[in-house]
Amino acid sequence: MEYSWKRNLIVLWVGVFFCSTAYSISIPFLPLFLHADLGVTSHLELWSGLAFGITFLASALIAPYWGSLSDKYGRKPMLIRSGYSLAVLYVLTYFVHDPYLFLVVRVFQGLLAGYVPASIALVGTNTPERHSGYALGIMATSGATGGIIGPLVGGVVSHYMGNREAFLFSGAIVLVSALIAHFFVKEKNFNRSAKRSRVREDIKLAFSNRAFASALGLVALATFSVMILEPLLTVYVMELGADQDEASLQSGIIFSAVGIATLIAAPQWGKIGSRIGFVKVLVIGLLGGGIGNILQFFVGHYAGFGALRFVYGLFFAGVYPALNALIVKVTEPEFRGRAFSLNQSATQLATMLGPIVGGALGGWIPIRWVFVLNGVLLIGSALLLLGNRSAVSSDRVRQAEGRRAEM
Repeated sequence: MEYSWKRNLIVLWVGVFFCSTAYSISIPFLPLFLHADLGVTSHLELWSGLAFGITFLASALIAPYWGSLSDKYGRKPMLIRSGYSLAVLYVLTYFVHDPYLFLVVRVFQGLLAGYVPASIALVGTNTPERHSGYALGIMATSGATGGIIGPLVGGVVSHYMGNREAFLFSGAIVLVSALIAHFFVKEKNFNRSAKRSRVREDIKLAFSNRAFASALGLVALATFSVMILEPLLTVYVMELGADQDEASLQSGIIFSAVGIATLIAAPQWGKIGSRIGFVKVLVIGLLGGGIGNILQFFVGHYAGFGALRFVYGLFFAGVYPALNALIVKVTEPEFRGRAFSLNQSATQLATMLGPIVGGALGGWIPIRWVFVLNGVLLIGSALLLLGNRSAVSSDRVRQAEGRRAEM
């Protein structure tokens, strides 16, 4: 009997959840680990920024190579490679006592990552097209859930067991992801005798597809929109009246509000996109996110700010499932691993740049105006997308005709 795409979806959801949880466990205590365990006493903020950013940069640079391999050998081998490699690296971090060696390990964590894009590519390729929007919406919730649970778990584990032991805990969790991929994920057989493509050719081919290039730009923009606010939320919550002792807790709750909204809304947006079209869902998500950002300029209390962030999240939750579904629809199945790896490159670069730009803007203009700029950027993108819908449609029609001609 054919392996059920629903079973694959459940298995990969669990795998991505554990992988995302393992990664985000270190977020609450990474500066403390650098200071207390590795002896960094000066320029701690710089060291913390490097430790975070260098992983994203390495992942962004190497992702197209892993995507090329996944289209030749399959996405499941990439899941297994990434899962086991990250488990080993987290365990090695336990034994690190030098900050420079710690940065080297963080670089390798970025170079050997790739579990999440390989999972999305596998779901997008092995799910019937009529169900792809729903499946990708469900997958969007797994990373969001791990991102919410991870920092909480990391805070508890580092408090009761220690910072070093928390890395061992991360290694054990990501090992579960690797075992899940190894024993339970099923994938259609690949023709491994085919020639592997060159990364330079892949990038050239990707940008010759106008719809896919536009999707990559929107992925980077959406991620940048989220990450530009990360270094500012706690400060803004304090400006809205939270006590300094409670600011971290309140900002954590408010930051999680968007993730909770994503859990609720992303699968529904996936279903809606299958009915009305994913470009429409993307426009609604960008418009809703943009208006939600602008409205945050007017809030006067952190409780209202949190409620507005939740509503903003309900709309913005449609953006990533719609973009993933569009990538599936405007790329050929044999290019999909490379497509989602390029998608990861765009995401990681924006993740690295967002906090840097946000921190710079927050020191230059009032934080309220950063929300306005962010909102205008999202609304402008939605309007540009409305004006270029014909380009997306023409690419989809051309590719559909090409597939029919090959049948």
